[in-house]
Amino acid sequence: MLTKEKIQKYNAEVIARISAFMNYNSDFITSEIIDELVNECGVDRKYAFSLVLASACYMNVNEDEEDREMFEYYFPEMIHYVKKEDYDSDPYYKNIKVTPVKEKNWDFHTAVIKPYELIPLDDLKEMPDGRIIPQVAFFDCEFPYPVILENGVEWMLVTPNEVETMREAIEIAHGKVATYGLGLGYFPYMTSIMDCVDSVTVVERDESVIDIFKRFILPQFPNKEKIRIVHADAFEYAEKTAPLENFDYIYADTWHDPSDGVDMYLRFKALEHLCPNTRFEYWIEKTIKHYLPKENI
Repeated sequence: MLTKEKIQKYNAEVIARISAFMNYNSDFITSEIIDELVNECGVDRKYAFSLVLASACYMNVNEDEEDREMFEYYFPEMIHYVKKEDYDSDPYYKNIKVTPVKEKNWDFHTAVIKPYELIPLDDLKEMPDGRIIPQVAFFDCEFPYPVILENGVEWMLVTPNEVETMREAIEIAHGKVATYGLGLGYFPYMTSIMDCVDSVTVVERDESVIDIFKRFILPQFPNKEKIRIVHADAFEYAEKTAPLENFDYIYADTWHDPSDGVDMYLRFKALEHLCPNTRFEYWIEKTIKHYLPKENI
């Protein structure tokens, strides 16, 4: 059984190693590597992927006791073997078609996740014993996804990570809804097709993103009449306008990841009292909470 001290150490170590791998070497594992291991050792693809990933993260699971413990106690709950067909039926993927367009510093097109490329899947998972386990995944084939690049850098996209991390928030949306951050419109699309949602107000400060969305994505929405786009700064809107709108539900998604999300999350939380009858939810809130200063938890 793992001690409290070891769990704390392993939590930090696993997150650091997996983050480094995804940031610098996410497509290192290939079909050829996995096929060879499956055929020669008779293991399944998830276990083969886990072994190769551990090795690529400089873990010696055969000879190092701590590496072996991290592998046994973290990897089975951490790695998910997902299938393309699991997402083909998602309404957004099924119905939104990408028309490639490049304007000024913006580029809207379809990109692909490579077979066996490691991708983030969901919020950090907290186990009853205190283990904090990243949720990551791989496909065994190419997976296409829509993306907007700004100056050649991915800025907005819809991958399985967006699908999974928004799933619970979408399920509880109701009535008069607002969302801070447009992206490629996954949250507005999924909530607007729900009978229990009357309207969706989207607050977005970037005019270029709004323009691309209105021209190439919104026309494909089956319930586009429910959507209202407001060009404004989310924090100014949250402070001055939202309290007058009587929203039933507000969802904030204006950050890329916890590195830029903590400060914005705390700013939004400080404004909740202005809308006392509104239900608030935040993208990747479970993960962000692990990065908060102790006094804010």
